[in-house]
Amino acid sequence: MNLRQLEMRLERLEGFERPTARLEQYQTPAPVAARLLHHAAMQGAIGGQRVCDLGCGTGVLACGAALLGASAVTGLDIDPAAIAVARRNAEALGVTVEFLVADIRDPDLDRSSLACDTVVMNPPFGAQKAHADRPFIDLALELAGVVYGIFNEGSTPFVAAYTDGRATIEEVIRCAFPMRRTFAHHRKDRVDITVEVIRLKRI
Repeated sequence: MNLRQLEMRLERLEGFERPTARLEQYQTPAPVAARLLHHAAMQGAIGGQRVCDLGCGTGVLACGAALLGASAVTGLDIDPAAIAVARRNAEALGVTVEFLVADIRDPDLDRSSLACDTVVMNPPFGAQKAHADRPFIDLALELAGVVYGIFNEGSTPFVAAYTDGRATIEEVIRCAFPMRRTFAHHRKDRVDITVEVIRLKRI
């Protein structure tokens, strides 16, 4: 499946029914999700691999990984409503994904059962709660040897410093992230921000 075909499949998926600002529930745009996943697949990190999507929301990245031939895909999110949409999205695409309602910060989370080859994620950017992405980075590096994450523009120095001694940044891809009006405080129908897709390799 080429990049455009993947993007078109992901464009059809449902978004959040009632997004929550506190959880920074912005739908991952299909072009960004497709670019991350296709690039990861070209690097051998998706096909035939066990993939986990942390903070999966409506399952765009998880479903895309399954479309690209991951051997097993798990998606975790704290919001049961988002997980319900994610399950419908997987069914609509005809792919198998195990979606779990879970808080990634829960110390009782069964990490051993979530161990995988690759983590893909679009963690909170920290607009509502500073450093909200840190628990996602921590768990991602516990679970997998390779991590692909979507971060706000300018995050690379922070990610490098925060993961120093645990991981190395192997690649940074900058791309446009079209953010549509989602919450009451948004004043424009769409704002294009720049994000950084960062590939981390665990040391």
